[in-house]
Amino acid sequence: MNLRSIDIRHADIKLALQSSSVSLRNLIKIIKKLIKIILISFISEKSYPLLLKINMSSSSYNESLIELLHSISTSCDRYVAICIFLFGVVGNMLNICVLSQRTFCSNSCAWAFLVSSIANLISIVSGLFTRIINGWAIDPASYIGWICKIRAHVVFTTRTIALWLIVIATIDRWLLSSIDANRRRKCTLKNAQRWTTVTIIFSILLYAQMFYCYEANLANTSLKCNGKTDACLYLTNLSFAFITILIPLFLMSVFGLLTISNVRQSQRRLQSLTLWHTTSAAIRSSVTNGEHSQGKLKRKADHSLLRMLLVQVLLMAILTLPLSIQNFYSFFSRENKSAIYEAIDYFSYNTTDLIYFVSNGIPFYIYTLCGGLVFRKALYDSFELLKQKIMCHSACVLQK
Repeated sequence: MNLRSIDIRHADIKLALQSSSVSLRNLIKIIKKLIKIILISFISEKSYPLLLKINMSSSSYNESLIELLHSISTSCDRYVAICIFLFGVVGNMLNICVLSQRTFCSNSCAWAFLVSSIANLISIVSGLFTRIINGWAIDPASYIGWICKIRAHVVFTTRTIALWLIVIATIDRWLLSSIDANRRRKCTLKNAQRWTTVTIIFSILLYAQMFYCYEANLANTSLKCNGKTDACLYLTNLSFAFITILIPLFLMSVFGLLTISNVRQSQRRLQSLTLWHTTSAAIRSSVTNGEHSQGKLKRKADHSLLRMLLVQVLLMAILTLPLSIQNFYSFFSRENKSAIYEAIDYFSYNTTDLIYFVSNGIPFYIYTLCGGLVFRKALYDSFELLKQKIMCHSACVLQK
């Protein structure tokens, strides 16, 4: 790449950005050029000094790229963050309303989903609110120490709680689908509540070091609210990568596959017992219609919860792994970083962090699409109940 080609690309980007109305074609060109620039920036250390030899114009080019990345990050904080905020808050609040209903309240898996939705809601509110402020002004967590510490502790803790509760739900489905009666007996609401309490206490203690490690107004770093020492950064990144993300995803995958295996075994067992079911039709016909309908509804709820769980595990892996990878890359490549690397590091962190927040807001939409008629009926009942309460309140006000 010579000096002339760099100048031409720089001029193209600058003209496109300065235009008051950027067409779709120009926007695509800007994105393509940005991708090329980022790829160039990640070349090996041996070839990078060659580009630094490109005199004065190279410095101007780097400054423009830094400004461009900063502008994109600011726009994401202004517009993308607020969309994820509304998307996640509404979804998790509806989740809480639906999963609190009588259809699910006695189900151990639904209990884990319910508490996970509460944790996701807290994570979105505490984490994204300051990000939205950062898009329009200065993030208070960047220069106020106690806000930095509390925000970091709450966000990391709630993220850990949310993922480990999905692990509990996965294990719950595995126990329930087992052909072993002793395992099925362990699948109770009391056990789910007990393990939920253990998870919450463990997550709070795991990230208690945030109150010591995290500081605001840090110099020579892309994030002003961050770990103040290398040991703090290493401990936080290691805990987040393995305990918050990788181990839960591994356990979800393992118990999800075991659950599928149990379901297939149960289906084969049912097929082998078809003859027995046929000969005992007279006995089964004596079961009351009420008991039969209740059993059928419970089976539908269990199948819906299993389907919701497996889809959620897959999407959790896609949406949470990028942030963990970015954190480790940033930590191990932090020494002797140039300004251009700092800008790319901050841009990649902002992007992967927003992607992670999508995982906190998406469960309700997974449940609505994959939860079958049981979840959608519970959602409809919630709206009907809310409508009745509003009408009743309005009638009482009019009577007064």
